[in-house]
Amino acid sequence: MTKFLGTGVALITPFKSDLSIDHEALAGIVNYNVDNGTEYLVICGTTAESVTLSKQEKKDVTATIKKANNGRLPLVLGIGGNNTAEIIEEIKTTDLEGIDALLSVSPYYTKPTQEGVYQHFKAISEISPIPIILYNVPGRTASNMLPETTLRLAKDFKNIIGIKEAGNNVGQYLQLLKNKPDDFLIISGDDDLALGVVLAGGAGVISVIGQALPKEFSHMIRLGLEGKAKEAYPIHFKLMDVTAQIFEENNPAGIKAVFEALGLAKATVRLPLVEATEGLKSKIKKSVALLN
Repeated sequence: MTKFLGTGVALITPFKSDLSIDHEALAGIVNYNVDNGTEYLVICGTTAESVTLSKQEKKDVTATIKKANNGRLPLVLGIGGNNTAEIIEEIKTTDLEGIDALLSVSPYYTKPTQEGVYQHFKAISEISPIPIILYNVPGRTASNMLPETTLRLAKDFKNIIGIKEAGNNVGQYLQLLKNKPDDFLIISGDDDLALGVVLAGGAGVISVIGQALPKEFSHMIRLGLEGKAKEAYPIHFKLMDVTAQIFEENNPAGIKAVFEALGLAKATVRLPLVEATEGLKSKIKKSVALLN
């Protein structure tokens, strides 16, 4: 699945001051990424504040991104949750034309056993008409999908093509990289670890910071895929401060503050999230200015 090598970005949903979706800004962000080296786009992930979007808003966001992208980059759509039957119904009733893969998060809140996680994704795999990328983010789900479960799914279901691993656990990444099937993609979901994961054999990243700094970030990841650590790490070091800053308070408030500093979108978020504090916005603005 070479279309998912390199840098994918988990797109934000920009909002206007009245909290309605800013479709013009969203289209602009899509073009900004297409024009600056991003390899694929992820729609309605966590960073998109998807849990605050209505079903109609999700359809509208997807339509805007499809139209702006115009077939130029592969598209991944986030459909996941903790109600297996509901996810299956959503996949069956969603227009997946033009969507290249699904990104499906491991069940959250309910804290299933590893067998429960396996059976959840088995059920999704059996009805999905397109490839699936698993998503493990224990910091949000309160449940870690262990490497043994990921690898079991990878070996048992051909349409499960990879995992966005976001446990911020180097040892877990290395277990996956060591034991994965040859064609299974290990995709970093941790911006700060992405280069190291790629140099160790990972397929790339689904990034938050990458959508705001696509030229620099995607170039770094491509260098990593080529094994050029000496050329890649100076870029990593250059981006370290702002990458850390966007996660200081919450995501996506931090990345939206970067977009505000770039003049590409407002920093508005929907409750229960709140905008980054003025102190953090000031730090981010200074970091962004130093990069230009």
